[in-house]
Amino acid sequence: MPEYVNWLRHASPYINAHRDRTFVVMLPGDGVAHPNFGNIVHDLVLLHSLGVRLVLVHGSRPQIESRLAARGIPAHYHNGLRITDTPTLECVIDAVGHLRIAIEARLSMDMASSPMQGARLRVVGGNLVTAKPIGVLEGIDYHHTGEVRRIDRKGINRLLDERAIVLLSPLGYSPTGEIFNIACEDVATRAAVDLGADKLLLFGAEPGLLDAQGRLVREISPLQVPAHLERLGPHEYQGELLDAAAQACRGGVPRSHIVSYAEDGALLSELFTRAGNGTLVAQEQFERVREANIGDVGGLIELISPLEDQGILVRRSREVLEREIEHFSVVEREGMIIACAALYPIADSDAGELACLAVNPEYRHGGRGDELLERIEERAKAAGLNTLFVLTTRTAHWFRERGFIPSGVERLPAARASLYNYQRNSKIFEKTLGNSGKR
Repeated sequence: MPEYVNWLRHASPYINAHRDRTFVVMLPGDGVAHPNFGNIVHDLVLLHSLGVRLVLVHGSRPQIESRLAARGIPAHYHNGLRITDTPTLECVIDAVGHLRIAIEARLSMDMASSPMQGARLRVVGGNLVTAKPIGVLEGIDYHHTGEVRRIDRKGINRLLDERAIVLLSPLGYSPTGEIFNIACEDVATRAAVDLGADKLLLFGAEPGLLDAQGRLVREISPLQVPAHLERLGPHEYQGELLDAAAQACRGGVPRSHIVSYAEDGALLSELFTRAGNGTLVAQEQFERVREANIGDVGGLIELISPLEDQGILVRRSREVLEREIEHFSVVEREGMIIACAALYPIADSDAGELACLAVNPEYRHGGRGDELLERIEERAKAAGLNTLFVLTTRTAHWFRERGFIPSGVERLPAARASLYNYQRNSKIFEKTLGNSGKR
């Protein structure tokens, strides 16, 4: 029970931030077919109940493949796009129609003792996507494969204002009554951009973007995307999701997220925890190193108090922090102070002390300590200091790995040596900064 209460308390800022926001959610056909689909539906219902305006875009690729195979029709692709001739279009319409009905049925459940009880959702779709044919490219006729011409922004917003969930299928209609097969990623991206959505949420098989070593990339900017696309190749699905996320951000969507449809609760973890659960693609700087101000005192206390209780840091009262706040640099992430360090110039010397270096346990091993050390060294050089001292009881090796050498009390300037606490028996290290000595 305490874990649940603690999670809810930490989620409350996000609950308030997401209320009345528009989210476009893209779920591929593989996700609809996955055993975790029921849990994803429950999570979408929860978002709706918390006041999120939801547009759900579904895919249908494996369902189409199944129908083609059953009818003995070969599947044809070019540059990653399905070539939709007339027999294939019949399979597309069949697959999309069945999927749409199945999704609407699942969102209509109202069973006792289930997460759907009392939801009473209204799911609405229709001819909200106008499409145009891709035509002939590189000598290849794509037939009934199309791309989005227009999203009915006013119509969708009117439905969202009425608290409906808008369901968009990977089909579009032309003004002449033709039907076109459209990639669900194209529908989702255009919908997010045209609606001015606050988020585009893309489900994939993987937890998010994986780097060359198979590690999850937590955060990335659109400018970093091309390098990953080159590594992944032109038709890798992970690359298609990443490209869609970047396109949405370049089109004005503040944030795009890639999460796994196979992991239960991945969507909620991504939206309601600071660490997230997938890959975030965002234009703005969501984490930054800056100098502290008086408004950061509460966050600093929350960050360093556990370390003070363990005897790792010297205890500082709120009054001391308020008085010395200009000495601190912090790492801020979405309004939360997750790391800090302080620079104290030592009187009557050209030396300074690096103190109170702390990183939130949830954000260690992310290079934030190095970022702060670099910021403190820059501040020290700007102040004309030549030597940086640090006193530590637990992190000697960390500082030695970063160029600090063992020192002693006799090396400390007199103003600092007189305050040395022999009971703590802190190890002393120093680092030459290479200033010329001019202030």
